[in-house]
Amino acid sequence: MGLGIIGWIIIGVVAGWLAEKVMGRSHGLITNLIVGIVGALLGGFIAGSLLGIPVGGFNLMTLLVAFGGAVLLLFLLGLVKRG
Repeated sequence: MGLGIIGWIIIGVVAGWLAEKVMGRSHGLITNLIVGIVGALLGGFIAGSLLGIPVGGFNLMTLLVAFGGAVLLLFLLGLVKRG
């Protein structure tokens, strides 16, 4: 079963907020949502296409993949800002 728009928003906000805390950043709710959703797409691509791990549905694995993608996104954005 796939995620609906509300599910993606919840996963996105939680993943973005967790990534923000781990990376020591301070953003607002909208930025957390954007980082979380883009991170979920990035994490889903890496997990599915490169690692062969199927991800989908409203579960802990989806949150972990979204969180990992969001952390990677914040890390890469930090490198771009410094450079």
